[in-house]
Amino acid sequence: MQINIKEEIAHGIYSNLAVITHSNSEFIVDFVSLMPGVQKGEVLSRIILTPQNAKRLLAALGDNIRKFEEKNGTIKEFHGDNAIPILGGNGGLA
Repeated sequence: MQINIKEEIAHGIYSNLAVITHSNSEFIVDFVSLMPGVQKGEVLSRIILTPQNAKRLLAALGDNIRKFEEKNGTIKEFHGDNAIPILGGNGGLA
């Protein structure tokens, strides 16, 4: 399989918050940049997936996290007031 990527996409974007919502036919993932101490963020990218592809993405992320932690050690999770949540299921905390 050959996949091309445009230069402006190849640089990527930084996101420190993801908002995940879903309907009966699709999952929507909004990637947001939220500055510390500011209560207003900006959606930088939106990805829309079928439920099947959302599940495949979940499995692929899990597999890659497992491989990363085997090589680099456990990823520390942030909890408490300084943690920016991943929002899921129509805006609820995931």
